[in-house]
Amino acid sequence: MKLCRFNDGRYGLVQGEQLWDVSPVLAPAAASGALFTELVRLTPAITDHAARAPAQLLSAVRLLSPVPRPGKIVAAPVNYINHLIEVKQSSEIHHGVRIEEIQRIGLFLKAPSSLIGPADQINLRFPNRRTDHEVELAVVIGKRANRVTREKALDHVAGYSIGLDITLRGPEERSFRKSIDTYTVIGPWIVTPEEFGDPGDANLSLSVNGQPRQDANTRDLILSVPALIEYASTFYTLEPGDILLTGTPEGVGPIAPGDMISAAIDRIGIINIGVAAP
Repeated sequence: MKLCRFNDGRYGLVQGEQLWDVSPVLAPAAASGALFTELVRLTPAITDHAARAPAQLLSAVRLLSPVPRPGKIVAAPVNYINHLIEVKQSSEIHHGVRIEEIQRIGLFLKAPSSLIGPADQINLRFPNRRTDHEVELAVVIGKRANRVTREKALDHVAGYSIGLDITLRGPEERSFRKSIDTYTVIGPWIVTPEEFGDPGDANLSLSVNGQPRQDANTRDLILSVPALIEYASTFYTLEPGDILLTGTPEGVGPIAPGDMISAAIDRIGIINIGVAAP
């Protein structure tokens, strides 16, 4: 299934260029905090309600972040080999900060207040400083994960989405520069595991104003999705609705007011989002 949030926080089942409002099924679970833990159980009710609901055009609704209130946004730094190489080689990216492998420096947290959906816009807080795009596969946790093994890690996933980890370059701590308002984009919807398939083999790409910037496959991850869940849950408990950003490939580059970013991931779709001044 593909599940979105739209307009004033309603929930939709997406197929092709249409959606069906399934809020009567999902809103009570969301209100009780059980939205992502209950998706599997609610699947028959979702499809049954959608069969009786009128279709709406996706182009006629405003898509929000499919995750309304994550407790944590956990992110993986330099988790592609070629991105690690480009960061080490560019002083405009590393700013004199020593860059280490992900196994040495660990993961980092982004402020949930930085989260927006694809119908919003990225507001550059410091337009006089370099700010970069980073496309990533986003993993939404569906079941509490504490010290899980990588063999069982995917059992804790509710679904997958497209993530943009917008990054202010500079000497400050990584999480500080990446937690600015509007600097985390998730969308356009969540794709549940049975429809998405193997998270270790998905093409992802990004262009700015129609010019290709990033193009890779998740098979190139240094730490795979199961390995990242295992690693993160060794340090803290992952709760339903938490978001795990799995890292960006090579090709990161600056964005400026007026730019249009297009990011795509196999079996999920595409998000288009604009960049604005403060």
